[in-house]
Amino acid sequence: MSLNQPITNFEQLNVWIIGASSGIGKACASWFAGQGANLILSARRLENLEELKHSIQLKSTNQHIHSVALDVTSSEQVGQALSQVQSIWNKVDIVLFVSGIYTPVRADDFDMDVTSKMIDTNLMGPMRIVSAVMPSLLKQGFGHIALVGSVAGYSGLPKSLVYGPTKAALLNFAESLYYDLKPKGINVHIICPGFVETPATAINDFQMPALISADQAAIEIGAGLQRGDFEIHFPKKFSYFLKFLRILPYPIYFWLLKTFVKI
Repeated sequence: MSLNQPITNFEQLNVWIIGASSGIGKACASWFAGQGANLILSARRLENLEELKHSIQLKSTNQHIHSVALDVTSSEQVGQALSQVQSIWNKVDIVLFVSGIYTPVRADDFDMDVTSKMIDTNLMGPMRIVSAVMPSLLKQGFGHIALVGSVAGYSGLPKSLVYGPTKAALLNFAESLYYDLKPKGINVHIICPGFVETPATAINDFQMPALISADQAAIEIGAGLQRGDFEIHFPKKFSYFLKFLRILPYPIYFWLLKTFVKI
């Protein structure tokens, strides 16, 4: 059963991708463009966005791509970016939040500066965006909010002392958003990838199970939106395993982590 309205056709839909300059966001920009959508690409560095904009292959000559610089840790910049978006479009069909940072953290190297930066970007960032776009989405009475979390948010994992909790909180946030917004015609999606080949995961010094490319991740995200999924998680053989771990009694859960997770 679809919890959201399936998107059967992306042609001429207005999609705002936040965190578009690399990794999953960059791959999603190409995927949506290939489906005929209009795009606004946002990230901190405008020059990276301009380069991406000129490299994307459009499906038709009727499509438009714009770039708007945005640092999601700044409420002022979020407001300025939204004003630019609204000056370009009179509606937004999909807001896709991909921005995030990842630093491996364990208890013996716990650092509050690192912690604050991850919380500010991974959790407060999407909250700033949702708060900013909410009035216009409610006024238009339709649209999709899609937030990229992680399977690391399902349960506590090694080297994820800070990153995991930010994604767990984002999952909780999306669940509450869905409950509040579905009756008002706004669709909410939480996207939980496993290991995806991006600049963020390139710093990992361990073998990443079920690693997929950013292009594969974009296809999975698009397919989830087409189905109307609330939770879009992938790759399934890895995400379902972590979902299974989540429901186990703690003695078994911690034993399995100690036995099989060599990080």
